[in-house]
Amino acid sequence: MKSKFKKAVYKLCIATVGNLLVFLKPEKAKQLAEEGLTIVNNSNTMSISERLMRGAILKKLEKNQDYNNLEELHKKYWSNKGSVFFQETESSFEKEFLPNCAFIFDELEKNLFNTPIQYTTLVEIGTGNGRVLEYLCSKFPKVTHFIGIDLSPAQIDINSKKYKNNPKMEFVATDGFDWVKEHGTSNTIFVTSRGVLEYFTEKRLQAFFNYANTLGKTIFIAIEPKGIEHDFAKNNGSQPYGYERSFSHNYELLFKNAGFDVWHLSYKPLDDLALMGFIGAAN
Repeated sequence: MKSKFKKAVYKLCIATVGNLLVFLKPEKAKQLAEEGLTIVNNSNTMSISERLMRGAILKKLEKNQDYNNLEELHKKYWSNKGSVFFQETESSFEKEFLPNCAFIFDELEKNLFNTPIQYTTLVEIGTGNGRVLEYLCSKFPKVTHFIGIDLSPAQIDINSKKYKNNPKMEFVATDGFDWVKEHGTSNTIFVTSRGVLEYFTEKRLQAFFNYANTLGKTIFIAIEPKGIEHDFAKNNGSQPYGYERSFSHNYELLFKNAGFDVWHLSYKPLDDLALMGFIGAAN
């Protein structure tokens, strides 16, 4: 009950005070949008008024179904502030990824063992600090090329220096879909870890999966959240969720629409707003 009450109060504040502040301070609202509004970091010095403006901006885009600009705001955040987030969450690899997510790569290992196809490249979209990619590089020694893609140039520079002695690992600062359209090849494993594709619009994500299917033999491992209130039986399309207003997608449907077979689908509790989904798909 307390949680629901707090959410109701928060929504009311956004609807009144937040919108009023955006109206009274248009230049400040523009500055916040340009910097990126996705996550309020621990080190973020956002004032209460700025947080209310942030909520109002995100909610207005959602209300107008202006999902392209909502996606653009998320991209700006990860481009401008991603490295700060990754520094603050450095310990999440040991505390969250290994105990809660690594099992899906054991499933992938079994899948690869039972196929005659040799997958030569692994691409992690949204690689962050590179810890997951380093782990995968050691887990799948037969894969010869590991590419970590991230929107943050600052983080990619850090990764390139940190892992410079590993010739199998490469890091690129760009948009994942843009990179795949230019450099994607067959016999590739694509990976996202703990929330990356949630920042794509449904239309763009479907286009990404459709294009990936044209490359040839491809495997996806997507570790992505699903909004708790997103009932696929009532709405099998995508919808914004949570404080970030990122997108809860029906990954199983989107993969199948693109011609992939989903060989693994499971969920674990994440928080009071979302479940973490684990999807394995191959064409």
